[in-house]
Amino acid sequence: MHTLILVVFVIGYLAIALEHKIHINKAASALFIGVVCWALYVVDVGAFITPDTIPDWFRMEAESEGIEQVPLHFAIDAQHLHQTGEIASILFFLMGAMTIVELVDSHESFALITDRIRTTNKRVLLWIVAILTFFMSAVLDNLTTTIVMVSLLKKLVHDRDDRWKFVGLVVISANAGGAWTVIGDVTTTMLWIQHKIGTVEVMQEIFWGSLVCMLVPLIGFSLTMPGTLAPVERERSIRPDIRPWHQWLFLVLGLIALLGVPVFKTFTHLPPYMGMMLSLSVLWIVSELVGHTLGEETRSTTGVLPALKRVDMSSILFFLGILLAVGSLGATGMLQSTAVWLDSVLPNRDVVAVVIGLVSAVVDNVPLVAAGMEMYDLPMNDPFWMLLAYCAGTGGSCLIIGSAAGVAAMGLEHIDFLWYFRKITLWAVIGYLIGAVVVTATLTRV
Repeated sequence: MHTLILVVFVIGYLAIALEHKIHINKAASALFIGVVCWALYVVDVGAFITPDTIPDWFRMEAESEGIEQVPLHFAIDAQHLHQTGEIASILFFLMGAMTIVELVDSHESFALITDRIRTTNKRVLLWIVAILTFFMSAVLDNLTTTIVMVSLLKKLVHDRDDRWKFVGLVVISANAGGAWTVIGDVTTTMLWIQHKIGTVEVMQEIFWGSLVCMLVPLIGFSLTMPGTLAPVERERSIRPDIRPWHQWLFLVLGLIALLGVPVFKTFTHLPPYMGMMLSLSVLWIVSELVGHTLGEETRSTTGVLPALKRVDMSSILFFLGILLAVGSLGATGMLQSTAVWLDSVLPNRDVVAVVIGLVSAVVDNVPLVAAGMEMYDLPMNDPFWMLLAYCAGTGGSCLIIGSAAGVAAMGLEHIDFLWYFRKITLWAVIGYLIGAVVVTATLTRV
């Protein structure tokens, strides 16, 4: 049964990686392997769990309740339902964050930032775009920031080859910026929610490495892209009944809402999704009150309900399926065995984290981080978790398909995979490796 579960997982994973070739949405493949792997596990649970491996407190409680199939009861109640609660907290967090960002965007608030960029010097614009993307991604998230910046570059850069290079730098900067805060990248968020890293600690430990990861390609691009851009006429698409105060209100509230989530968790010790739901509820109330100042047509597209319709639910379902699948491998003990094997093959866990980051350029980083969390039982803020947060967040930049930001850029700009590999990958890999060295050298080790 071990082999069958692994075969199902690998086939499903190949289907996810070849989504555009086989024309099957990756969410469907992820849900399939998530459910099937768990079903195969519980059907033959006796091959994985023996009475000796079940905690004494659980076995005594089950026996006192007259439960006969203790291994099955343990697999469903202690393993599956516990994991389901953890997955749900991640999904609710993501849904809340995505809805808040959509709400801010629907009120044209991001235009307050993008409309202030006026330079036509390529090198100056490169630095502005990279630094802005780096810090926006840390506050919002890498996917949203990439979408906003690509939309901006379409207005600023007319030449396709130049624009693609800018977009490649945006992908690198967005992933680097998202890695050093707990709300900037879904993998860092996962590590935070699972109490592997702390809010302040992750910023202290990997900020400089993430900055170097962005600066190295930025300097490289600056040296190879001199000159000025051809002037491009800007189009104003902001609806007339959306006033500047609408834009400022939702930009400020949106930032406060997202930044307030870690603060809420620190003071209340409640799961992070609770803080995100509080933030969403506040913005929802404000949007209902402000909606009365907008026209009927605008109000129908700027409220929370329209924003919920624009949230990418297929991504949410993909996370659900892949986290279930990885959880099943953890329940069977396969991931723990893999950890033992990696420790014996590779010289140290720092190398393991770097390898995971490089692999995330080919394989989605969400299941890799989920697997990493299951593989090792290490204390909170352990150097391995910090390096894993950096590597999983930034390693995907090495290929256009290696991160959500890259996939979004690929879809918006129709960037060719091989073009990205030829023009961007080398700089991304160099920045990633040098950044990893910086993180490793600066980590606080006990």
